[in-house]
Amino acid sequence: MSDIRMIEITEKSITKREAIARGEVILSPDTVRLIREGKIPKGDVLSCAQVAGIMAVKKTPYLIPMCHPVRITGASINFKLKEDKIEIEVRVKAADRTGVEMEALTGLAVAGLTIYDMCKAVDRDILLSNMRLIEKRGGKSGNFIRKEVKEKNGGKNNFH
Repeated sequence: MSDIRMIEITEKSITKREAIARGEVILSPDTVRLIREGKIPKGDVLSCAQVAGIMAVKKTPYLIPMCHPVRITGASINFKLKEDKIEIEVRVKAADRTGVEMEALTGLAVAGLTIYDMCKAVDRDILLSNMRLIEKRGGKSGNFIRKEVKEKNGGKNNFH
């Protein structure tokens, strides 16, 4: 018999939680140009990816079996277009008994997959890359800031 179970959180305190995840979608420079110019045949790539990512944040416990439903109080998805890639940042906030790292990572994955879907007709070499948790705040285990961010920014988040 398997030892899979959802972790008990009844006795944990409700606290403010926040998680930030980042990743990249590697595309050809021509595809990035088409996105900038609004010429992708399926439409507005970034708006669609933003909505899809936020929807995924809200549906995480239905996709990841051992995740608890969390009361999301805010979610945002931002993009930076570079010459040959789109950098994605997802921020999720909640007031609950467990964190929102999985919600941020799920939103990131779905936003990236949506970009892939929207652009696959014009670019077959798309790559989703470097998906990672950057920062998390709140909860019993305390705060986490990825080492690369601490070193680069003196411990501060500096995406925007």
